[in-house]
Parts: sequence; structure tokens; C-alpha cells
Amino acid sequence: MRRTPLALAVSAALVAGTALGLAPAAQAAESGIRFVDITGEGGTVLKANVVTPAGAGPSARLPLIVLPTSWAVPQIEYLAQAKKLADSGYIVVSYNSRGFWQSGGEIETAGPKDVADASKVIDWALANTPADADHVGMAGVSYGAGISLLAAAHDPRVKAVAALSGWADLIESIYSGRTQHLQAAALLGGAGYLTGRPGPELKEILGDFLSSNLDKEDEMIAWGRMRSPATYLDRINANGAAIMLGNAWGDTIFPPNQYASFYEKLTGPKRLEFRPGDHATAEATGLLGLPNDTWTNAHRWFDRHLKGVDNGIDREQPVQLKSRSTDGYEGYPDWKSVHADQRKFDLDGTQRIWANVDSGANGGVTLLTNLLDQFLRTPPTVSVPLLPRAFAGVWQSERYTSPQRVRGTAKVHTTVTSTKESGTLVAYLYDVGPLGIGKLVSNAPYTFHGETPGQPFAVDLELFSTAYDVPAGHRLALVVDTVDALYIEHNPTGAQLTFSSPSADPSYVSVPMREK
Repeated sequence: MRRTPLALAVSAALVAGTALGLAPAAQAAESGIRFVDITGEGGTVLKANVVTPAGAGPSARLPLIVLPTSWAVPQIEYLAQAKKLADSGYIVVSYNSRGFWQSGGEIETAGPKDVADASKVIDWALANTPADADHVGMAGVSYGAGISLLAAAHDPRVKAVAALSGWADLIESIYSGRTQHLQAAALLGGAGYLTGRPGPELKEILGDFLSSNLDKEDEMIAWGRMRSPATYLDRINANGAAIMLGNAWGDTIFPPNQYASFYEKLTGPKRLEFRPGDHATAEATGLLGLPNDTWTNAHRWFDRHLKGVDNGIDREQPVQLKSRSTDGYEGYPDWKSVHADQRKFDLDGTQRIWANVDSGANGGVTLLTNLLDQFLRTPPTVSVPLLPRAFAGVWQSERYTSPQRVRGTAKVHTTVTSTKESGTLVAYLYDVGPLGIGKLVSNAPYTFHGETPGQPFAVDLELFSTAYDVPAGHRLALVVDTVDALYIEHNPTGAQLTFSSPSADPSYVSVPMREK
């Protein structure tokens, strides 16, 4: 696979950022850190480090936390957090996932060997540290989060999980709306080639995915389903592990919708946290040992469910959201309550656009755009009145006389007629001010294949979940075009898309709003 400049740049940033964690590593040495080799599945050597509480003797029985590393990140990733956990009485084992850096094997992308590795690491810790087999937890960021959730499905010894910036459904993450998330896949693929050893299966999947090989679509989906914790939901529920999920609203690799859907189906102790940011940016400062809400709550989660500490986390509202527009957190009893008040605006009339031309509306750049929004509250903007109507469909709500607090997942329903059998559209929801400047609230792509040219068909599309406050005097706008650098588009040359609102099936946008 071609190593894109974006993927290489971000990979280098990940490695450089992790290197900053070396300072906490020196401190951790005082708390009993040692670097070890652990034999994983099939004899593969996994490079790991163990942090033990000061003064822990061989007869002690202490709770264990296992931390698989993130994609492309060395084993020093979690040392700052491992030291904090060890200081509060945990045995912590962090290991480099197979196929990356100094660990052996090839990249399995959270396949069966990765899941088996997690159990092998638990086996090793129970045999070589004063860890308690009845109090085992797992945590991780991104790749480590996915592996931790999969391990909770396959190893009943895992009693608690903190899965941060991870995935529950790999297909809904990078192939939502039947559309390849180009920048996300290129970033992961490029980082894998740069820091690890992709196996033949991963190389083939990446090649088919990025080349839009529809003949292999079923195989690619089956590959992704095998690596999706949602596939093993019944096992996770049967094992009863306490699951904490944390993610960012703007995660361009693992969007929040799939996490929220997974959360609703969990039956054991559970917690869901969404914050502003992009992939892994909500947890990043914690990896450097700085104060971080996500990691603080992960520690509280383990204290409650592995140590039995009555710290009140299980009495808080289990769904905790932080708006992109304001400070502070909002609590909800469940994800459905976030969507309790749905308000619609109609997509009236008929609009026809030409495909294959970027209208100027876009979702930004993976990692960079939503990182800026996290810290500076600067989402992508566009002048809605100046969008070329030949290439963008535009519908607007009435002006709101009071602030509107968008919370959850906006949904688009419309009727589309295409001049070609295949095509891609991207929908954007904007907050439009008095001067017509639109700030991006959310977006999502949609791709179709095999439609009859000239024959209308219904489209239902969920935009990526978010929390955003629309000021009084503003309105919402839905913009639809056909090109966005975040995604691979499937529009044949000369294609046109027509959006209509039949009287028997009106088109609309449904937006979830929080009451005051």
C-alpha cells in the first residue's frame, strides 16, 4: 500500500509523542518497573513491562491490569499511567501488540492471535507476579481498547475493562454508509507499515479496501466482523465484565455512533463517556502523566470493580457527555435519553447536483481538524450562501429564537434519483450564523451500488453523534455534496443526483435536542 504523507506524518507524531513518556519512565523505575519477554500465542515473543507496587512481596495478592499498546506505538506508551496505578496498589503489565516494534509476529489487526495473546499475558502475570486471578482488568487506547473488549468476550477472567478511543464495530467505524474512510484507513495502513510488519492477510485487505474491490466486499466485511467486539456481545454479557467506554465526538477513525450502539446492548455494569476531540486526543495528556478526566475515571472504574472501593462512580449517571461548545459534563441514565427530544426540519423541493466536484463543504482532516475544535472550538467553516448550488444541495431551518443544544445522532431521510447505478453523497449539518457562515456540527457519507438509473430510492443516513450548542439567532443547514477528502467516492463521470421530497414520503432532518 502506498505510504501517504498524512499517514507517515501522523505515525511520526505518534512515535514522537510517546517518546515524551520517557520522563515518567525514569520515575517508574523507582516503583519496581522491569522489562520482560512474554511468550504469546504460537510462541511469539511479546515485549512487555511490569510495574509493581513498592514493597509488594511474593505472598501479596494484588489486582492486575493488562494494557495492550495502541496501533504503532511502542511499549513505553502507558508507563505514566502504569506508575499511577501501581502506586495505588495494582500490578500493571503493558505489552507491545504482536507485529509492532520489537514484539514478534505479524500484525493481526485484533485477530484471534491477538486475543489469545491477551490471555497468555494474563497467564504469565499470574505465574510471575503477585497478581490475583479473581481481580483482572484490561485497558487501552485505540488498538488496545479493541483488544481489551475482545479479550473480555473470550476470557472470563477479565472482570473490568476501560476501552478508550476504541471500536465495537470495525465495519461501522471505517466503512460506515458503505463508504471507505480513506484518511483513516491510510493513516492506519501507513503507520502499520512504518512501525510494524503487516501480514499477507492485512496487505490483501488493505489493497482491496483502498482500491474499492467490490468483488471482495463480503470477504472484507467478514474479516471486520471477526475483529468487532459487537460480534461477541453475548459472550461479553455472559462473562459480566464491567465495561467503561470512552471516546471523542470527532473521532475520525472510530466515530462515536458505533460505541453508543454497543453500549446500549451491554447488560453488565457499564459507563459511556464522550468528549470533544479526535482519535485518542481525549486521553493523550494522561499518557504524558498530566491530569486527565478520562484516565481519572478509568482509575475510579477499576477501583470500584476490581478493589470494591465505594467511590460513587456506580451511583453517577452512567452516560457522561461534554459538549463541544461549553465546559462541564451532562449526565444521562442511558443513551436513549440523549435522543429524547427529536426536532425536524423539512428538506422541501427538488434539488439536482452534479457529482465529482468538491463544493467546498468538507469534514476537515483526520486528527488535525477535531483536535483544533477540542482546544480552540474551531470546527470547519463554510459560507453557506456562497456554496455553488450546481454541486451542493442546501436546505435550512428557520432561525431559532433560543439556544438549541444538539445532543446525540441527527438523522437524514430523503429520496434520491441518480443518473448512474453507483454514487456517493456526503451530508453535512452546519450551524449558520446571521452572516451565513456555517460551522460544522456533524457529517457522514453514504454510498450506493446497483440502483436503477432514473429510479428514485429512499436514503436513511445517521450523521456522526455529537454535542453542540447552536446560539439563539442561528439556524441549522443541511448541505449535501459528493466529494470529501475523508472518504473514497464512487461517482461515475457525468453523474447527477436529484434530491426530492415526495408527498407520500417527505424528506427531513431529525435533530436530537436537549431540553434546558
